[in-house]
Amino acid sequence: MSSRSGAHLVTDALVRAGVKTVFSLSGNQIMPIYDACIDAGIRIVHVRHEAAAVHMADAWAQLTGQIGVALLTAAPGLTNGLSPLFSARSAESPVLLLSGDSPLAADGMGAFQELAQTDITAPLVKASLRPRRAAELQSDVCAAITVALSGRPGPVHVALPFDLLQQAVPEDQIIQGNAPARKTVKPAQADVTAIAQQLAQAARPLILAGPMHNESRAASRLKALREALGVPVVPMESPRGLRDPMLGAFASVLAQADLVLLVGKPLDFTLDFGRAPTWNAETPVLVVDPEQHLLDRARNLLGTRLTVSVRADADAMLDALTTAAAGGLGQRGREWGATVDAALAMRTLKPGSVKSGDGQAGAALPTEICAAVQKVLDTSADPILICDGGEFGQWAQAFCHAPTRLINGVSGAIGGGLCYAVAASLARPEATIVALMGDGTVGFHFTEFETAIRENARFMAVVGNDSRWNAEHVIQMREYGPERLIGCSLSPSVRYDLAVAGFGAHGAYVKAPADLGLALEQAGQARRAACINIELNGQAAPAYDVAVAAPGAH
Repeated sequence: MSSRSGAHLVTDALVRAGVKTVFSLSGNQIMPIYDACIDAGIRIVHVRHEAAAVHMADAWAQLTGQIGVALLTAAPGLTNGLSPLFSARSAESPVLLLSGDSPLAADGMGAFQELAQTDITAPLVKASLRPRRAAELQSDVCAAITVALSGRPGPVHVALPFDLLQQAVPEDQIIQGNAPARKTVKPAQADVTAIAQQLAQAARPLILAGPMHNESRAASRLKALREALGVPVVPMESPRGLRDPMLGAFASVLAQADLVLLVGKPLDFTLDFGRAPTWNAETPVLVVDPEQHLLDRARNLLGTRLTVSVRADADAMLDALTTAAAGGLGQRGREWGATVDAALAMRTLKPGSVKSGDGQAGAALPTEICAAVQKVLDTSADPILICDGGEFGQWAQAFCHAPTRLINGVSGAIGGGLCYAVAASLARPEATIVALMGDGTVGFHFTEFETAIRENARFMAVVGNDSRWNAEHVIQMREYGPERLIGCSLSPSVRYDLAVAGFGAHGAYVKAPADLGLALEQAGQARRAACINIELNGQAAPAYDVAVAAPGAH
């Protein structure tokens, strides 16, 4: 009777999930899976740091809607990949982290790189497991993928003991399990009807959604919902919450709402915990979420203001509301919608908020860089915008836009932008990809330029170089004063453009904003990964000319 190795059972599960690409950094304990990937026809994108593999899997999941897969080796390989798990969880990205592990038979014996991996990853993922039988490897991995895709999507972790990967399993003993697929918890029709009626009766209703329903990942669903209900729908995915510069002056209209529906949007710091005066203390709040603990949290924070609490998946509820809509809100609703739209579009900067003396003489302002980049995005057939970093990243989010956008997400973790760009190019090879990031951010995974060249990933990384960690610089200036600045400076002599040339990428150095347009054009013509290092007049994040001070990180 024929048999299959445990490693082949793992790749069988990946094939059943439609996986054709995994992101990985090699190591002893995962060599059996590398070998099995050859037979499965699975591409291994080999990266330069384990964290990069997880970041790329995160971006792949967001861009394709498929499970993103990162394959790491044991112990130090796994621990190197932990930080991006936090980002993926916050971004609601379905990611499967597979890690090599010491042999099951050697547990407690002091085996090479023995580590209680699942104990470490458990707080960062939806599920963390270590299979106990080789025959169940395919079933276990399929089940893990289903968990990642279901409910609020997020990362899962499977630690793979080395001896199970090597073990031969007779065909008749293999437990295949169910094919990976998203499982949906639909709301009761009575709940849908009640919510739809309350939305129709409200004068100024709002629907707030979470990251899985941002404009890039759920554009068609949001469009259908808005057309059916006539209610403003605002996705939120930034750690700055209501201070997200992309939301314009939205914070100034939130308190005007007379009904707020949270659909898959946790009530947390990004919404000032539902407190007045950010919110109207009399406004009823409806909450729909797949996770009971978040429904419980909302009840604890809101008390009697929480009038409806429904445990259901966000996508199922939004689709049900679209179907149940009774013609929208009419003229009254259109006026309210116009008010919200105007607030979201507001980009008038507060007088004096841009400091002309904050950078090198002649260095580009963030708005000048964004304007040049937007011209590229506007003239591209399939543009993808990536925003990463602190203050400069906020300007990019506010003043650049594209149908597809990736940001560093609610976690607030920076540094994944280059990795996102690599994954974006591999997922959509013909796309025009522009990644804007600061000089601090680009340093996290700079060697992934080598990965990009080797894998033929094409993108333009625009590095706003103000020679400092500007987010922290801004905090120190505000809280402690200029005489107590410490630990935020970076070398002004670093030439990131020359460094990428050593990897084979295209590099350009821009000192004046007027030269950026040509540099972008030449970078696009290079048809390979490119880095445009532009001198930046560093600024605090955009401050708009509105009376309401919005809460949020920083």
